[in-house]
Amino acid sequence: MPDLPTPKDAAEAALFSECWDAVLSYADLCTSGSTAANQLAREAFALGIREARAAEDGTARNAGRRSSRLPRIPMLLTAVRNTAAAWEAEGQGHKLDPDLRLWLNSDKAWRYTGPPLSRPIALRGLRDMGEADATLLWLAEVEALPLRSVVRRQGLDPDASVEELNQVRGLFRDRCHRNHLDTPMSAECRSYVRLLDAVTRSPGAETPDDLSRHLATCVECAEAAACLRLHGGGLPAALAGGVIGWGGLAYLERRRRAAEVRLGAGRPDAPDPQGEAERAAAGKARLRRNGLLLAAVLVSGAALAVSLMPFGGDGDMETGAQGVPTDTTPVAGSARPSTAPATSAAPSSASPAPSGSASPSATDDEKPDPEPQGTTSSTAGPGESQDAAVCEVHYDLVNQWPDGFQATVTVTSPTALDSWRVAWSFEDGQRVDQMWDASVAQNGSRVTATAADYNRSVPANGTLSFGFLASWQDTNTAPSGITLNGQECTGS
Repeated sequence: MPDLPTPKDAAEAALFSECWDAVLSYADLCTSGSTAANQLAREAFALGIREARAAEDGTARNAGRRSSRLPRIPMLLTAVRNTAAAWEAEGQGHKLDPDLRLWLNSDKAWRYTGPPLSRPIALRGLRDMGEADATLLWLAEVEALPLRSVVRRQGLDPDASVEELNQVRGLFRDRCHRNHLDTPMSAECRSYVRLLDAVTRSPGAETPDDLSRHLATCVECAEAAACLRLHGGGLPAALAGGVIGWGGLAYLERRRRAAEVRLGAGRPDAPDPQGEAERAAAGKARLRRNGLLLAAVLVSGAALAVSLMPFGGDGDMETGAQGVPTDTTPVAGSARPSTAPATSAAPSSASPAPSGSASPSATDDEKPDPEPQGTTSSTAGPGESQDAAVCEVHYDLVNQWPDGFQATVTVTSPTALDSWRVAWSFEDGQRVDQMWDASVAQNGSRVTATAADYNRSVPANGTLSFGFLASWQDTNTAPSGITLNGQECTGS
């Protein structure tokens, strides 16, 4: 397994962290297990970084001119796909997802490596953009990073972030339209080029029936329509599917969820006034609903109390009249009858003394006969056997650089879980910066990872896993005291 390249400086180290998260997420989709995913991610990451550095060196030697290439993250995702194809060719296809293997051996995969004019429109359009513009578009649309932070990182004005993104979207549309015109196509496709351009420009334009039927049968024109239509929210899917290929939509969903986890953990780069207003309105509506519900419960309780009020004399209440349950009637003499079945069920009835109570004096003569206590211990036995079955944990330090590292945690649970929470302590002041497949909270040295919505359930003897990026200084020892839902786990 190749070693990961060492970052050249702090800026590249930060970029490596961001890129590694994306690479590992896609590699996990492409493989059949976490071990294979880490192996594929490491090989692809090392390959992609070498190619990126070689391209940058070539740019410097060619007096500022460079060949068109993808931004760093989509380029590394392409390296994952290409490495997976190499695995399939070398006889390691059993490590890959079965659906990916079918895709790699079909004509669909050929489109991404064949002649340039046959490749998807989105891939060609993104390559033809300037690297800074293409990076902004990919990070905002596919990686779902906060727009203001993306714009700020590129040295642009955060207050004009929406305008910057709209300009980049328009540039991407222009590049895709040019590439669509350059694509070899049939006479029927050629006849719809102008109409397709006009329909996709206007948000309110309706698609004619003949064009709609054509888009339903022509893959190339449908891809072009998705890239040219900037409204409607379909641009992220067009980018992910057109650049990555297999698993593009699944990758897009993972990045959306990872972004939600980051924002949910309290690390948004900028406030969202519209979102805050919507949440406040929802909270007020929920408060009103709860108030109405409480009032209804109080009214129902009052009506129930009235219906249960005794209308006879006190004698009926003392004798426990039929149909009127009372709290005072059974208290005086029902304690002994309630224990009688347990006493009669015991094999030894040598002490039928009226001592149904659990006082020590009642069992002094019959100490070897622990039947009353045995009744309770037999019910606690299964619980104790469940507690004895402990979880197993494996902590894997995947990669480490001067001030950061990436790790995965895999836990095997002996019992089925409807939800899970994994916690541990760092001894050397490490701080978790980002986590995927779980939400993270850290209080001092104690870290808690909580299940995401899509991986809460774990079958008996099943495994759960998640990964994270963190920072460290001086020493980076493995965490201690790893627990699953409060129960300490064994393993390393």
